[in-house]
Amino acid sequence: MPGRYYSKFIPPSLSMSELVCQKLDNDATDLLIDKWLERPHRPDAYYDWFQRVRERRHAANTNARKEQILLWNKGVFVPENIFTRTVDTGRLIPLDRTWVTHVYHHKSMSRLNMMPVIFSMLPELMLLRGMHDRGCDEIYVIVTDLKRQEMDQVTDYFKYVCQHASNGSCKHSVEQKINHDHMHLTHTFERQRRTPCFPQLDLTLRAILYEKKPPFIVLFSHQTMSYSQILFANSLFVPSKDVYFDFPSGCPNPGCTDNCCELIRFPKKGLETAAVLCYRRKVRYRYGRRAKAREMCNWIDCHVCFDDTAHGGQIGEGVSESSITGSSEGSDGGVEEASAPRFAGLVCSRCKSIKYCSPEHQRLDWEEHRRVCTKPHAD
Repeated sequence: MPGRYYSKFIPPSLSMSELVCQKLDNDATDLLIDKWLERPHRPDAYYDWFQRVRERRHAANTNARKEQILLWNKGVFVPENIFTRTVDTGRLIPLDRTWVTHVYHHKSMSRLNMMPVIFSMLPELMLLRGMHDRGCDEIYVIVTDLKRQEMDQVTDYFKYVCQHASNGSCKHSVEQKINHDHMHLTHTFERQRRTPCFPQLDLTLRAILYEKKPPFIVLFSHQTMSYSQILFANSLFVPSKDVYFDFPSGCPNPGCTDNCCELIRFPKKGLETAAVLCYRRKVRYRYGRRAKAREMCNWIDCHVCFDDTAHGGQIGEGVSESSITGSSEGSDGGVEEASAPRFAGLVCSRCKSIKYCSPEHQRLDWEEHRRVCTKPHAD
């Protein structure tokens, strides 16, 4: 277990952090989403992007059940009508799932309301929340005043530390580099009077990753010429470039032509531009959530996993992947079964995009799934 002292090589305790934590609950998130939907300046870049997503053809077939997709098939532009596939459970869930935000900041900002901070990157957080079925009920943000070059250096530092010091002991050359970069950033922060100081930023960020295990954490900068960075715990949690390749930069200026101008660095090119902290599976000190992709029953309260033999055995032996057939309501049909080594799930016969463990769970999920369930386009 990590000690109760600050170390660059061992995860510290969050109780050691001197940063102030402001908590925005689910009601605050709902309020921000309602405010975002009521903006008078629509159409804007985000609304146009969602319209383009709606016009694209998503092949809802067997292969697509394991790929990231974003679907807006029916209804008006509200989060409950826009669905995304989760990277951890393979479910299709709407973007109206709220979350609690923990905003850590320097004590000099204690009198400030942090809701504008979250509002400035609300679309990105909604999409990232929708991508993760588990581990995103709480989102963590650290507020800084870093400039662009400093944010780049801090990102590189945390990537290097999490990738090379996660086993506790490291090579002498690695230890030297970490000590050198830490000292350089500490002096830079002091010289530029950055808040929080780098040791507190380092302590708080690594403690959150180690103790809270989020799939990602956001480094927010309120500098006008800088950007905010998303640090992903694993490559599995990164948005797919096939879906988000033309995602808006977030710049509020409609006449801006600077490709580098962005409020938050959303990795619309996938792993090419994402800041991923760790690629290893077996480490001593895990920073962030463990990456394990599964395909589960789409009913949110079900724990059946189709690619897990143990869970499959609980449902019954000798059942293969079948389709739930029937009316357009998607819940009145029968289930076709055939012999197979293990249970592989029952595919929705209409959209072919999701699986259920039983017709009963499909009926329970239908009130939500009906908002996205359509027949796939013919190629």
